[in-house]
Amino acid sequence: MNDISKIRNVAIVAHIDHGKTTLLDSVFRATRLFRENAKVEERIMDSDELERERGITIRSKHCSVQWNGYLINIIDTPGHADFSGEVERILYMVDSVLLLVDANEGPMPQTRYVLMRALKAGLKPIVVLNKVDRPNANVQEALNATFDLFLELGATDEQADFPVLYGSGLDGWFVKDLEHDKREGMDALFETIISYVPAPVGDIRKPFLMQATTLTWNNYIGRVGCGRILQGKIKKGDLIVRTSTAWLDRNKGEWNVTGQEIAKVSHLWMMQGLKPVEVDEASAGDVVWISGPEDILIGDTLSAEENSDVALAPLDIEEPTVSMFFLVNNGPFAGKEGKPVTLRQIKDRLIQEARVNVALKVEDIGRPDGLKVSGRGELHLAILIEEMRREGMEFCVSRPEVITKYDEEHNLLEPVEQLIIDIPEEYQGVVIEKISRRKGEFVSVQNLGTGLLRLEFNIPTRGLIGYRTEFLTDTRGLGIMSSRFIGYDLWRGEITGRNRGSMVSMDTGEATSYQLDSLQHRGTLFISPMDEVYEGMVIGEHSRPNDLPCNPTKKKHVTNHRSASKDTPIILDVPRKLTLDAALEWIAEDELVEVTPLSVRVRKSILRQDERKKAAKKVLANC
Repeated sequence: MNDISKIRNVAIVAHIDHGKTTLLDSVFRATRLFRENAKVEERIMDSDELERERGITIRSKHCSVQWNGYLINIIDTPGHADFSGEVERILYMVDSVLLLVDANEGPMPQTRYVLMRALKAGLKPIVVLNKVDRPNANVQEALNATFDLFLELGATDEQADFPVLYGSGLDGWFVKDLEHDKREGMDALFETIISYVPAPVGDIRKPFLMQATTLTWNNYIGRVGCGRILQGKIKKGDLIVRTSTAWLDRNKGEWNVTGQEIAKVSHLWMMQGLKPVEVDEASAGDVVWISGPEDILIGDTLSAEENSDVALAPLDIEEPTVSMFFLVNNGPFAGKEGKPVTLRQIKDRLIQEARVNVALKVEDIGRPDGLKVSGRGELHLAILIEEMRREGMEFCVSRPEVITKYDEEHNLLEPVEQLIIDIPEEYQGVVIEKISRRKGEFVSVQNLGTGLLRLEFNIPTRGLIGYRTEFLTDTRGLGIMSSRFIGYDLWRGEITGRNRGSMVSMDTGEATSYQLDSLQHRGTLFISPMDEVYEGMVIGEHSRPNDLPCNPTKKKHVTNHRSASKDTPIILDVPRKLTLDAALEWIAEDELVEVTPLSVRVRKSILRQDERKKAAKKVLANC
């Protein structure tokens, strides 16, 4: 067991790409977590293959380091707003947060969100200004903006009196005084954590009590719950009581107990560095992983038998804002590139994910071919889809839609986001125009002094769906946009969607270069010669608003007559290959994205052209 006064539990929170994972690399080097000759990859905490590919943190992960006799448990959190559910629940495990701020960009949308949650939880943050060695860093301005943000969010005098560290997580140094301290080593960071972060509060003599804030799955053991022990101690083989709770009215803070289970602790782990190590005993203040209760869920209370009447409130996690349908693949190519799955198998996989991913919501609304899945944003759901396809599953998903609700006066409300854009000055006109069309409200503009402007908007979430690719095209890839959900507001009217139609295949077979040569003049193709297509599959984007039925499998008619164009070479443009994210942004309401382990295709919901016409006539008749 560890001396509780020698334990420090902290989380690193920040906006995306402000250097959290890189900072942890330097922490590991400073505490000599690895041997001198060990080969260590960069961003080692981003251990998942998908995280490394995308360069973002998706799941919260925790590790521990030893420094001068102190045990420091550190939790790395995602910086993207779509994964903010990962941040909300881990704040219950720590006693302070390191608020990482880019010295060039200053506080960004997710900085505001994570700071708001930390202040609401009563934590006292430590501000870490990162990347101060960059040529365009403005340290004082970033610090002033951070202090203003504390006051704006209602920080107490004690919270606003935060310590500040300056440094570079990439180069591995942090100091308390940027002008006079020597720029080397991480000692200033560790000293600040030890002196400023309070030790965990918990009486080891009281009965065991803990709340599960993270879950994982082990194929041999089953579910494993993680949390910080609030009081008492726990040993392998002890009997504990799992008490589950649920919200009755989140706004009023009303909840009730939904069930109890008595189970034996079969395994007990603690983190040593990056590896979980099995231990026989743990006590108050320790962050532990426990297996035993079969049906453990996030937010469950784990307690000793003599403390079974104690239940902790469910975790306060904000509701999802975007939903889509996950459907069984009924296309002609079903089963060719992956494992065909039934509705029951899709449901089992999604329910398993919802148990671990608390910001995800799965609903069976009675549709015979699919389920409704809700999350924090497009990226949140896209990551889940990507994980499922890498497991070998193939299925279809619909266009993302925002979740609306009504207020007490029966006014229709929709989710609204704060959007911050950094762009070169010459692109401000086209960006403002496009966002205005999507019902965005201009809030402020700031000249960053380097030829860049920072524009702030309030925009409906549905206005952002499908805009990211268009934004990168308009700004030649030089623009940066980030957003965060700020609440529900009145419905802002209709938003003009995609202004170009689809090129839809009328036949099944292999696409030919002969036919694609004529079709590429009618729009932008998504396929190449010899690609397999089927009836109802979208093969390109039409240059006009209407859909264009076409036959990409048509071959050149062979006769014994000499053709005038016989020797004319066929030169095809490079097709636009849709990624999963791009396909989800691009599709229309009557289209689906077919996802397999090998391919991402766009198709019509109704494959046959005559059936689509009948359905359209039926809709018009009902109107």
